[in-house]
Amino acid sequence: MNQAFKAPQLPGHDYAYNTPLADLDPSNPLIWPKQEMWAIFERLRNEDPLHWCKEAWMSDERPDDMEPVGAYWSVTRYEDIMAIDTDHHRFSSEPAIVLPNPAEDFPLPMFIAMDQPKHDIQRRTVAPIVASPSLSKMSEQIRERTQYVLDSVPINEEFDWVDTVSIELTTMMLATLFDFPFEDRRKLTRWSDVATAGPETGIVESEEQRRAELMECVEYFMGLWHQRIGGNGHDLITMLANGDNTRDMDATEYLGNLILLIVGGNDTTRNSMSASIYGSHLFPEQWDKVKANRDLIPNTVAEIIRWQTPLAYMRRTALEDVEMHGKTIKKGDKVAMWYVSGNRDERKFENPDVLDFERKNARNHISFGFGIHRCFGNRLAELQLQILWDEMLKRFARVEVIGEPSRNISSFVKGYTKMNVIVRD
Repeated sequence: MNQAFKAPQLPGHDYAYNTPLADLDPSNPLIWPKQEMWAIFERLRNEDPLHWCKEAWMSDERPDDMEPVGAYWSVTRYEDIMAIDTDHHRFSSEPAIVLPNPAEDFPLPMFIAMDQPKHDIQRRTVAPIVASPSLSKMSEQIRERTQYVLDSVPINEEFDWVDTVSIELTTMMLATLFDFPFEDRRKLTRWSDVATAGPETGIVESEEQRRAELMECVEYFMGLWHQRIGGNGHDLITMLANGDNTRDMDATEYLGNLILLIVGGNDTTRNSMSASIYGSHLFPEQWDKVKANRDLIPNTVAEIIRWQTPLAYMRRTALEDVEMHGKTIKKGDKVAMWYVSGNRDERKFENPDVLDFERKNARNHISFGFGIHRCFGNRLAELQLQILWDEMLKRFARVEVIGEPSRNISSFVKGYTKMNVIVRD
């Protein structure tokens, strides 16, 4: 296994190991752009794998109009996360998949935050769009668009990979899935960013602005909904508008499921596309390895998704008292399953901080979740990334990252906002 890059200390090491264990809170979004969460997770996995945070992110840096997160448990080891993610009898996805509870005056119900049977019923309505026959039909179009975007990037000149490639390819795919007006496709990624943003992110200035933009989203989509009632198209809006179990959704549930589908189709693919470049910059020998052997592309994609973990965690709520590691998770307690930590668990992945395109168990990553809530678009995300890698390797000798990328201020969406690069042919 490649061991060419192994930092002697993870970012934030001194803070993580000098702070009292009880005071460590990986949900603080301000530590994520600086990558200071890695050392916290390392310490928690080794010293306190079921960690109680009694008061999440309460500081002077917290915006006044942010709802408090409250107390929660952090689960940081791979096997423990798997155990909770597959235990649907004792852990619920309701009322939310993120740590803050939904606002009572602005609920956004979505099937990922529902339990059986309603979850399964609504999920089945839209699942055909990413079934194997649909993927086969979309593959050629994905390749054509990828070729177009990559052929359009400047060579030997600096540009932003996130905006020029990752966002552009992702919005094209989202527009196809929704049969959304192509000229307005950038609205989709804006709404995705707004949906997962708080005032601390800089994406919106206030909760009021966030809600206003999401209402713009639902108004736009309601127009498309009404146009497609009775239609026979194979897009997500037509499926929702005509499905037996979704056609009677009210506006908030429609918006909630739209947000789920937009975010799900945006964040994993977009941030893994950017991570492909940043990871190859940190581990240049891996680029050389896959360039010499294209058969490694599927495993390369799996390893990128493990190493990046585009959505850092999912929340569950305990339905009864549960014993774990000599502690009791009480009924009603919030639990954060930190996928990002499980994917770096030394007990599961050897040298987990190293990007290794030949890693034998790369496909065992938990970035897509597990159990009934496993991301149903995972194969589409993998297909897009595999095509991107194939087309990049045909064209480019190297993609060099210039400086450090800018990252999301978020403990939920683990991604990049800007990454300057130079493509060498």
